[in-house]
Amino acid sequence: MKNISKLILTFVFGTMAFGFQAKAEDFPADIKPLMTKYTCFACHKVDARLVGPAYKDVAKKKYSVDKIVALIAKPQPSNWPGYPPMAPMNVPKDDAVKLAKYINSLK
Repeated sequence: MKNISKLILTFVFGTMAFGFQAKAEDFPADIKPLMTKYTCFACHKVDARLVGPAYKDVAKKKYSVDKIVALIAKPQPSNWPGYPPMAPMNVPKDDAVKLAKYINSLK
């Protein structure tokens, strides 16, 4: 029984590590360093739900760049029912604007 549990845990953690690494590959070269620096890819993926919504789903909400910047700094969990609340992220405005423009480009 212990061996089966170890095998399952190894598989789960291995899959998670591979998955998180692969998510970073989904981003353009100029955006990838920001996603890595602020660990965005740990919870978000471009086109599929992870912990948080997919960036394409965020883009469908048609938020302005300023609104996305504000939501990065002060998330509003009521905007995304069914997801765990996002922690406020301390992202400098210039970087947040770049991220927001990228997200909106996915429309």
